[in-house]
Amino acid sequence: MKFNILTLFPEMFTVLESSILGRAKSEGKIEINLINIRDFSKNKHKKVDDTPYGGGAGMVIRPDVVYDAYNSIENKKAKVIYLSPQGKTLTQKKVKELSLENEITLLCGHYEGIDERVLEKIVDEEISIGDYVLTGGELPAMVLIDAVSRYVDGVLSKGSVLEETFSNNLLEYPQYTRPEVFMDMEVPEVLLSGHHKNIEEWRAKKSLERTKLKRPDLLENRII
Repeated sequence: MKFNILTLFPEMFTVLESSILGRAKSEGKIEINLINIRDFSKNKHKKVDDTPYGGGAGMVIRPDVVYDAYNSIENKKAKVIYLSPQGKTLTQKKVKELSLENEITLLCGHYEGIDERVLEKIVDEEISIGDYVLTGGELPAMVLIDAVSRYVDGVLSKGSVLEETFSNNLLEYPQYTRPEVFMDMEVPEVLLSGHHKNIEEWRAKKSLERTKLKRPDLLENRII
């Protein structure tokens, strides 16, 4: 899976060099192609924004600079996603859908946004990570990359994503490890029994209980 990232702040993505994503990148499971939009400015000071027509606070990123940055990407058939609070909210269903792509281009906005004309020209889809506004699209882009990469073959151990939260619209069952007793709280006996069928049934029950308690809205769309 290849991620092209159009951004004004490529240095923010150094966090992707760490932990599971860092290992996946070094093993060639995912590829991160950072494109600094500022590199395509024709201004001697590398200015990429200007005042909005019609007035208003803030600055708007110019369409020509973004378009030239986009044109530097070899694969123009890759889906282009604009990270925007106006987009559809990212869900696990959308994450799985995006994981089937071979290459995705992510456009990170900043300031008051990007000139609408270039968005109409190159963007296939707008995605938001929640109903709130951030200073830029870099953090949402990293969230999307992290979520999607987990479904790329070889990034996680086999079966890791099958029973986790939001699988089949349920929250994940509670997890335990050593020590068996912590502050007078014991690990549920069934998990120590070695009886796989009973453990499976217990986990399914707890998963359903948790969902009813914390996110009953998920049960309305549960796939049986």
